[in-house]
Amino acid sequence: MRKVLIIIILLTTIQACKIGKNYEGTELIQPTNYSRSDTSIAYQTDTINTDSLELKYADIKWWEIYQDEILDSLIKVAMQNNRSALIAAENVLQARYFLGIQKANFLPKVDAGGSISRGNFLLNNIGEANTLIQGQASVYWELDLWGKIRRQTEAARAELMASEYGYRGIMISLISDVASTYFSLLEAHSQLEISKRNANSRDSMLLIIQARFDEGIVPIIDVNQATIQYTIAAGRVPQYIRRVVQLENALSVLVGMNPHEISIGKKLEEQALTIEIPTATPLDLLSRRPDIIAAENILIAENAKVGVAQANRLPTISASGLLGVYGNDFGDIDFSNPLWNLGAQVLGPIFYWGQLKRQVDIQKSKSYQSLYQYENTVFKAIQEVEDVLVEIKTTKQELEIAEQRKAAAIQAQDLSRERYDKGVTSYLEFLEQQRQALDAELLLAGIRARLLSSYIRLYKALGGGWLNESETQMSN
Repeated sequence: MRKVLIIIILLTTIQACKIGKNYEGTELIQPTNYSRSDTSIAYQTDTINTDSLELKYADIKWWEIYQDEILDSLIKVAMQNNRSALIAAENVLQARYFLGIQKANFLPKVDAGGSISRGNFLLNNIGEANTLIQGQASVYWELDLWGKIRRQTEAARAELMASEYGYRGIMISLISDVASTYFSLLEAHSQLEISKRNANSRDSMLLIIQARFDEGIVPIIDVNQATIQYTIAAGRVPQYIRRVVQLENALSVLVGMNPHEISIGKKLEEQALTIEIPTATPLDLLSRRPDIIAAENILIAENAKVGVAQANRLPTISASGLLGVYGNDFGDIDFSNPLWNLGAQVLGPIFYWGQLKRQVDIQKSKSYQSLYQYENTVFKAIQEVEDVLVEIKTTKQELEIAEQRKAAAIQAQDLSRERYDKGVTSYLEFLEQQRQALDAELLLAGIRARLLSSYIRLYKALGGGWLNESETQMSN
């Protein structure tokens, strides 16, 4: 009994060993703040509970700040039906199943089998025809002496985390794509409305010019110019109709449906353009961005696989056992005196001509690749935030200038119309002012949509999941 106890203690001690280095994190020099941040804006910092990856709407409801019911419903439908998101969810399930497979390697494997045969050559004897019935169960258990199985499980667990955060990243990208496409649709509707209104105005002006020409008041050149300007404005209408339909089709696919007409909620001009930006420091990206967290888990997995490769160079010890019965008939099977066998096996590599060592070197190289990929992911994340911050800042400046341009262009158009009606100026001057007013309106619509999309890109660049204080307390 004492010997058995000693053997058990010895095996337990040996199994506590793990070949390979444990992952202890990566040192990265991070800036304390974003160089392109707008100091005139009051930033706030909030956190997201990265321990729970259940993608509840309470975790990523930032789009609701626009208070657009149509946008809200489109995003919710997309989160449930988008096919790319469903594919990513299946990847998570596969990773969970694979982790279960790896965990099962700790346990002994049990097989069972049986056979029945009849003939005159049984058990190396030739004689009368007899029946032989056999049944057996076998057990095989590989002892995890060097931690190879534990390293495999560690790698599988890290890959599961990477797939889960990859899924979260896809959901955040999906929200961003739906919102950005929706704002582009609002822009197209606004531009279509502007073009229709301008075409109707120019059509009315053409009728007036034609009547004046019929009365001999204006020359034919005015009629020609009015016709040209009307056709230019009218020609924009089918272009924006086409763009509206194409954007509706794109949104339909994003929400996981066949292309169909999509209603809009608030018009582009009614959308809030002043958004509080809950940005944080670059260091916070390490725990917020799903792609960064996923990249680090891939690094953890590759580091664990180095230990697996190192353990493959060491001996393995396995235990096996067999229990069986046999007889010439089902009634003759003797269970009181079964067949049994117990054994152990040691198998260790001796001469592999450096193949196993090269496998370790290859896995170490892959680990370095994962480290560089992780660092590169962090660099690109900071770049994305910096890019979108400067985009928001400069787009706001563009918006202010564009609003001034539109106001001046509309006023100049109205004054030029009065001057032309009074015969003070030529019709060409009025047409030029009319063209500039149209361009100013279309430009302003484009800048508004671009600013709204910039806020969405900032949501994505910061890792999504912006919670206010009350939602944070509820989720905790």
